[in-house]
Amino acid sequence: MSTAHLTIDLAAIATNWRALAQISQVETAAVVKADAYGLDAARVAKHLAQAGARHFFVAVAEEGVALRRALGAGPSISVFSGHMDGDAAAISGATLVPMINSLDQMLRHVEALPAHPFGIQLDTGMNRLGMEPAEWATLREIALAQNPTLIMSHLASADEPDHAMNEKQRAVFEDMTAGIDVPRSLSATGGTLLGPAYHYDLVRPGIGLYGGLPFVGALPVVTLDIPVIQIRDVAVGETVGYANGWIAQAPARIATISAGYADGLIRAMGPKASLFADGVSVPVVGRVSMDLITVDVTALRDPPESLQLLGPEQGVDALGACAGTIGYEILTSLGARYKRTWTT
Repeated sequence: MSTAHLTIDLAAIATNWRALAQISQVETAAVVKADAYGLDAARVAKHLAQAGARHFFVAVAEEGVALRRALGAGPSISVFSGHMDGDAAAISGATLVPMINSLDQMLRHVEALPAHPFGIQLDTGMNRLGMEPAEWATLREIALAQNPTLIMSHLASADEPDHAMNEKQRAVFEDMTAGIDVPRSLSATGGTLLGPAYHYDLVRPGIGLYGGLPFVGALPVVTLDIPVIQIRDVAVGETVGYANGWIAQAPARIATISAGYADGLIRAMGPKASLFADGVSVPVVGRVSMDLITVDVTALRDPPESLQLLGPEQGVDALGACAGTIGYEILTSLGARYKRTWTT
């Protein structure tokens, strides 16, 4: 088989969720947007529900409908994008909770779905989603009269614990929600790790569930093993790959493996990335192409049948750094061609 094999450890995801719940000591939701960061929202959410998660967050209503189909009745499913035009049937039919972001969304929701649950998203300085302080001041009493189930905001710099923006946003959130008897949420993974002052009534980790930073204590969740198609000997001065991208300075053995940027392996990672065989690091040489990557396996005693790109020796953030990006992008880019196995 020439298809790369992606293994997703559902038990590790559940363990990471429990660890973050233990840190927060408040209700701990799970963010499963973008198909659970590319790892299959239905499988991930069902496993987390068995572990005790009762509140899930998605990006858009369509994701919520698919998740409700997988989870059935019971768990709460909140939608970060709120109530968009045309969402009423989905929100009602799947009993979703839109996180209202504006006056227009508030009006749309109460007119289309009176008495249907909703939450509110406030902008405390990120300038991305949510009501700004002036808009909230105008709408506050009207919105509260409709009994929202949750009021939330989102931290811009929680992955940098000493960043002044964290405390600035927390202070704004305190001011905007002063005197309100509604459950509050400010923190995703990074905020959960900032301490009790940021926990409020609910935290909603995402990347930390899937083995990514800033949760350094997270168990790794994914391994990616890529089969070797061919191994060849390369003499001094010979080149490898498009545009003669690598020139052999000494005799080398080059393995060609069956994956590339069509599988979500970012082309820019090539000059810095390595793979592993039995704990031994072997470097990528030449350019990452659409379906193939070439690797210098001279250091290996025996010719490998496969090489591991993601696993205990190299997590998603380390690979992301090779490509000048972050673990989130590595996870959500993993392609459709992989043979996937979910373990529990």
